[in-house]
Amino acid sequence: MITVTEYESLGKGKLRVRFDNEAELILYRGEAKQWKLREEAEISEEDYQKLLTEVVGKRAKKRAMHLLERMDRTEKQLRDKLEDGKYPQVCIDEAIAYVRKYHYIDDYRYACTFIRYSQEKMSRLQLKMKLTQKGVPRDVIEKALEEEYSGEESAQIARLLEKRKFVAEEADEREFQRTYQYLLRRGFRSSDILKVMKAKPEF
Repeated sequence: MITVTEYESLGKGKLRVRFDNEAELILYRGEAKQWKLREEAEISEEDYQKLLTEVVGKRAKKRAMHLLERMDRTEKQLRDKLEDGKYPQVCIDEAIAYVRKYHYIDDYRYACTFIRYSQEKMSRLQLKMKLTQKGVPRDVIEKALEEEYSGEESAQIARLLEKRKFVAEEADEREFQRTYQYLLRRGFRSSDILKVMKAKPEF
């Protein structure tokens, strides 16, 4: 038998229930009442597993689907959101497996879409950094870049300069350096930047 060791109200009808097997579940009051859970109450291992899968696990899947309805996410982003919701790891794993099975999450698709719509304002390096921060595996990023990245960094630099209304012949040293640093921060190589900016020798 598994014993409830702590029964704490979290507000909004939610409870934190801790067990002597070191597990912790976030339940609604109605669920706790239905399963007759209170401090020092006992629950069989079989019933605990049912509670975990049929109640908390089912809710984790619904939460995952709701999060993906609002916006596309990487697997890591979805995991992080479910962890924020205090779902047990086993329920998170099952929820991820469920949405992956039906292709609701697909890191390769996410990376391709991100690259397709972001490459005009980001360098290849910055795209890689952004996708890495979002938790996309390195091999998936490389595959997506190979598929989607146009590779015309000079054209991207030129578009950004045009957007900033930069004209090399009219720029003073301060404006030149500010624009140059702006492009460096976006991950473009110095040689590519200077080539497009047509740097003046005195700068």
